[in-house]
Amino acid sequence: MEKEYQDIFNEIQDTFGKSKLQPSQYSALALAYIGDAVYDLIIRTIVIDLGAGHVKNFHRMTSSVVKAEAQAKLMKILEDKLTEEEVAYYRRGRNAKSATSAKNASIVDYRVATGFEALVGYWYLTHQMERAMKLLHDGLIEADQMPHK
Repeated sequence: MEKEYQDIFNEIQDTFGKSKLQPSQYSALALAYIGDAVYDLIIRTIVIDLGAGHVKNFHRMTSSVVKAEAQAKLMKILEDKLTEEEVAYYRRGRNAKSATSAKNASIVDYRVATGFEALVGYWYLTHQMERAMKLLHDGLIEADQMPHK
């Protein structure tokens, strides 16, 4: 699985160019930006594989898992399973000062979710998706958030 991810990541970089930055050089909000997209893609892939039928159902199932409140709940489960480096990236994201604010979430959940997304961005940019998938899979099950019919 990790090889397939590497192939996709490398294909993107080979086609569109490699970043000159290391993951540690990205701002916390930049990590959260890419992490949000990666996490959304993971959840959308799970949902569409369920064959839920209508796009409205896909959206409803996906948004219930990717919203800030759900990400904060998931992060509480994952926190004890993280390495020191992973915790540092999570905290960088959580403590980042965002120009936007939560629309439908508490500020605490919004900040925790931003930290979670920064962590996912860190995993993605450091090619640690196998670890990410294991932790996310187990965390989604433990949080009772795994999308299902």
